[in-house]
Amino acid sequence: MNGSDEIHQFGFIVDTIQKSQGVIKNIERELVCPSCKELYTHPLILPCQHNICHKCLKELLYLTLEDSTDVSSEASTPGSPRIRMTSPSVERIDRLVRSASQRSSLGRRGRGSKRNSLTPKITTISCPGCLHDVDLGERGINGLFRNVTLEAIVERYRQAARAATAIMCDYCKPPAQESTKSCMDCNASFCNECFKINHPWGTVKAQHEYVGPTNQFRPKVLMCPEHEMEKVNMYCEICRRPVCHLCKLGGAHANHRVTTMSTAYKTLKEKLTKGISYLISKESQVKDQLSELEILIKQTESNGEKAKEDATYNFEKLYNILEERKSFVMRSIENSKSLRLEKLKNQVEEYQGLLENNGLVGYAQEVLKETDHSCFVQIAKQLHIRIQKASDSLKSFRPAAQPGFEEYFLDVAQEEDLLGEIAFSKALAMPEINMEQSKIYNKARICWQEPSDSLSADSYVLEYRRLDKNEDLLWNEIETANTSKILSDLELNSQYCFRVKGFRGSTSTPLSKEVVLHTPPAPVFSFLFDDKCGYNKEHLMLNAQRDTVESMAGISLLLGAERVQVGCYTCLDYIIGDTGITKGRHFWAFSIESHSYLVKVGVASDIKLQEWLHNPRDISSPRYDQDSGHDSGSEDTSYDSSQPFTLATIGMKKLFIPKSSHVTCTAAERVIPLPTRIGICLDYDEGKVGFYDANIMKCLYERDVDCIGTMYPAFALLGGGAIHLEEVITANHLDYSHEI
Repeated sequence: MNGSDEIHQFGFIVDTIQKSQGVIKNIERELVCPSCKELYTHPLILPCQHNICHKCLKELLYLTLEDSTDVSSEASTPGSPRIRMTSPSVERIDRLVRSASQRSSLGRRGRGSKRNSLTPKITTISCPGCLHDVDLGERGINGLFRNVTLEAIVERYRQAARAATAIMCDYCKPPAQESTKSCMDCNASFCNECFKINHPWGTVKAQHEYVGPTNQFRPKVLMCPEHEMEKVNMYCEICRRPVCHLCKLGGAHANHRVTTMSTAYKTLKEKLTKGISYLISKESQVKDQLSELEILIKQTESNGEKAKEDATYNFEKLYNILEERKSFVMRSIENSKSLRLEKLKNQVEEYQGLLENNGLVGYAQEVLKETDHSCFVQIAKQLHIRIQKASDSLKSFRPAAQPGFEEYFLDVAQEEDLLGEIAFSKALAMPEINMEQSKIYNKARICWQEPSDSLSADSYVLEYRRLDKNEDLLWNEIETANTSKILSDLELNSQYCFRVKGFRGSTSTPLSKEVVLHTPPAPVFSFLFDDKCGYNKEHLMLNAQRDTVESMAGISLLLGAERVQVGCYTCLDYIIGDTGITKGRHFWAFSIESHSYLVKVGVASDIKLQEWLHNPRDISSPRYDQDSGHDSGSEDTSYDSSQPFTLATIGMKKLFIPKSSHVTCTAAERVIPLPTRIGICLDYDEGKVGFYDANIMKCLYERDVDCIGTMYPAFALLGGGAIHLEEVITANHLDYSHEI
């Protein structure tokens, strides 16, 4: 794709974007320089892949260099004052950068010369976009690419923002006409007439590249900043930047992996297209989530105001109680004070008559004001005698009331502690879905729990929805008083998302984290182990419910191995389900004990089972192979010829995928960790059987099987081991309360 086609294609993309005003408003955030917070002007691409205006980068370099110079000056002359410029002019910045570049170039030319420590070379700045230190290299600004694509986007945005402002023709005589196209070679805009005059047919100018009217003229080709005369024609995959052939031959990218520019263009364009398509496809989902967020904001505001009202109401109740008690206490104290004062005043009147001279006390008080010692002593002796006589007459005095109010002391220490501890009661904590207890089998059982230090909710609402390609956002709600719920209306082979919240009165908890579970690929097939057909009581042991079988590696196996001199070819002990399948699609799950030595699981027809269970076997014969090799872990190359059985091998905590003739894989690729739950899906009509990780319902392996007659779930054990059938979910005993 040449430059003209690229420009036309990009112009088409931008024109499409301009059709939506909302998109134009949103794209502005991508076109603003993180340094000056304005639209980019001659943006440069930093090594960290962020963009910055050319003038802004010069200012950052100047400020960084000025800070370094100031530090050096302070170190040399600590007492000297500093004068810093708050707004350096662009001319000064240009001079500073040019002088720095000249000094660096002169320093490189001079052999053996040392850089002056007082004029440091600043090549590291702090990127305003990511706030990380970025090294510009020895060439500084001259080594950075100009982001011409971003320039064009900014210019398109400017034109969309000022659609009323027309670009006039640069060659018209006054009055100038509105231009219809701009020539990228002439760097000028023309109306139709002027374009024809300046680009006559049959001349070189007629081949010039032109676009729609624009004021932004970008270079026709990108030049390498390291080799100014070379065009960039390759893309370094290590540094993720365009390079020229000299950079690859002997430059900084000599040992790097590079690709052609067309390949890089195609790859990056595909990635960008996929990303844009994904975002566009999620537009409805984003709108729905925005609507949900708006609802949550309104609920938050409403609930916050209600919480404030409740708190105010409770404090008002406390205030009213305190005011009532205060009034009661004040009345009690005032009544006691009035009664005492009345008694004391009556006693004062009684004792007034006891004084011989009512003016004695007043006279004595006036004498006390005398400051001359000789005068005071002259009359104090006689006055003291009179006071003593009055005192002797009052020795039996007892006040009618006590002035103390100790009995009215309020001990509020305990109340202070209680009031000081006033806080929110234990809030309803967000419940959490218990993944260990939650599962989906024939039904879905969802269990959840609450933190132990939180209040228990009175009721819960379980929300769930199906996840599919349409991303249905409608949630189904089920209310329950327990901490678990059984769901039976889920569709097969589907993913469901679950979340739960609790309620206590009018208060609700936040929604729990969402959990995704997958339903089985087919209806669940219920069966138990058959304790009659081929059941070996000497080697196998069933529990009373017939849903667990255990293999006992006993003395009989050791005695059989004792007779073999070369190798022990013992037979497997088979056990099957008590119910067969003759049509339809069915799924069942089970778990294998981790200590199991060798277990085989799968399906087999009644015909094959007759051969396995009733034919005699000589466990001491080294030439005997009980299943012709088809049920071994590798299952020989007869994969393509469908067999009336399929068994997969399990042992040593591993699941061994059978080998097929048409698929080439190593032994390591066929061995996977043993899932805690294994599922088997048999499609009788299609003749296919699949092995699943039943925890996530992921198919691990699928193959054809010859469905003849009745097909049974088949199991085989050798040595110690145990198999547990998955318990079917029932609603009568799996719903439980947190109080249990």
